[in-house]
Amino acid sequence: MSERGVRRAVRTALVGLAAAATAAVTLGAPTAQAAPPGNKDVTAVLFSWNFNSIARECTERLGPAGYGFVQVSPPQEHVQGSQWWTQYQPVSYNISGRLGNEQQFRSMINTCNNAGVGVIVDAVINHMSAGSGTGTGGTSYSKYNYPGLYGTNDFGSCREDIRGSDYANDRWRVQNCELVGLADLNTGSPYVQQQIAGYMNRLLGWGVAGFRVDAVKHIPARHMEQIRARVNGGNVFWNQEVIYGAGEAITPEEYLNAGHVQEFRYAFDLKRMFQGDRIANLQNFGESWGYLPSNRSGVFVDNHDTERNGSTLSYKDNAAYTLANVFMLAWPYGSPDVHSGYEFSGFDAGPPNNGNVTACYQSGWKCQHAWQEISSMVGFRNTTRGQAVTHWWSNGNNAIAFGRGNRGHVVINHENSTLNRTFQTSLPAGDYCNVQNGTRVTVNGSGQFTASLGARTALALHVDARNCGTGGGAGGGGDPVTGGASFGVNATTQMGQNIHVAGNISALGNWNTANAPRMSADTYPIWRLELDLPPGTTFQYKYIRRDANGNVTWESGSNRTATVPSSGRVTLNDTWRN
Repeated sequence: MSERGVRRAVRTALVGLAAAATAAVTLGAPTAQAAPPGNKDVTAVLFSWNFNSIARECTERLGPAGYGFVQVSPPQEHVQGSQWWTQYQPVSYNISGRLGNEQQFRSMINTCNNAGVGVIVDAVINHMSAGSGTGTGGTSYSKYNYPGLYGTNDFGSCREDIRGSDYANDRWRVQNCELVGLADLNTGSPYVQQQIAGYMNRLLGWGVAGFRVDAVKHIPARHMEQIRARVNGGNVFWNQEVIYGAGEAITPEEYLNAGHVQEFRYAFDLKRMFQGDRIANLQNFGESWGYLPSNRSGVFVDNHDTERNGSTLSYKDNAAYTLANVFMLAWPYGSPDVHSGYEFSGFDAGPPNNGNVTACYQSGWKCQHAWQEISSMVGFRNTTRGQAVTHWWSNGNNAIAFGRGNRGHVVINHENSTLNRTFQTSLPAGDYCNVQNGTRVTVNGSGQFTASLGARTALALHVDARNCGTGGGAGGGGDPVTGGASFGVNATTQMGQNIHVAGNISALGNWNTANAPRMSADTYPIWRLELDLPPGTTFQYKYIRRDANGNVTWESGSNRTATVPSSGRVTLNDTWRN
């Protein structure tokens, strides 16, 4: 979607642009590397999580999974309101917003740093609020008047909205007029630049790793370069949100001298490939498609803006969304963001419990960063860093496979039927753990393995995940995988219905449907469930459909039977029997 389309959606909702969350990046000369310092370049974007929840997640999941960074939503004081976009209308640079106070913010930074996870701050510096009132920290303000910070002379002279036609025809208005009524800062003013830099320098002094900068298209590139020079002497780690729009006067390329830039076309095209085109066409995905240089680009499958305006995939796209994230983390282009948000039905919906996350998958929190299919690929990416693509294969349609040197190999089956094939790799011979589901795969002396992949699933092997019994995710690949059963069933449902597994063992409720465990719909229409069971366990099971009122429908046919092997897991790829 073009910038104009994004702005129209925001205008309709009467909100300010909450620009895209992106991968962390290194600022410097145009030849500087895009990837963050160190060996881990994946950022978990915990959208609207509060500081205490992020601190816990850094220790419990992000660090062990191998994420290099976590991005937090704007921490500065903002206008009051429950809508998500209130965080993008600042009224001061104090840390006193919905997500927590300064003490909680600084404690989070220390906790995450100790877990090996750097903190990226979403910084709103293009504008202030659209109206007047009292901010979340108690600051009284009015448009163009923010006591102790900015007065009317610190804002631009064009005090009218940017028009839709301006994006193609008038760069001056795009960068100097107001974005849906928000007070547009005069970012060419040395005083304004110093106030912005002072805010950023203060956060860097507390241990923040860098920034994602909001709405950069509305700030001239030369102003971004001038602000950068004031932040830690130009040695700052940030990424700029510049939405690509075909035929527009302002292009992402002109901001490369000021730092890393988010490549929106990457996300737009992934949606097209996974929703109507063919993923076989991804063989040369990247710079040859006209994208920014890989070492200067931040990439993503979705962010909090695009999941709402429909320009990219989102969690609502189920398996296509999951597989697109698997591809992004396996493919060597750019520095990836993994968006992690919450369920929403309306555009304005703010975070559940004001951003307090007591547990994943509850109260509407989606926790995409923790899905095994996605989390396990962070370890894959870390292990295969710097390795070239090898042994590309496709069926010409929606099944692909490729290696990353002699360090890893991935297969993605986006077809609606099972894929059975022998694959050629450069991996050393031996046993590997498929980190997607914890099953064992053996590579022979010729570098080949044979696998059967269910519809709309993936397989991923890497040299740091060799033994499923001791944790297929060891070394930053996800949670440990033990013996047990991996259930998968292709079953369609209606709103309010869920799929459960009932069986003759206690883990399956002993045929009591009230105790039958619910399966995950994250890869719908494939429902999944992982159970840890002792080796050698033989059990019977059937799938049931339960609606919101507790009414149960059993699938037809006789009881299914399975046995857990002596090592690893039994993988069950079933289809609901009508």
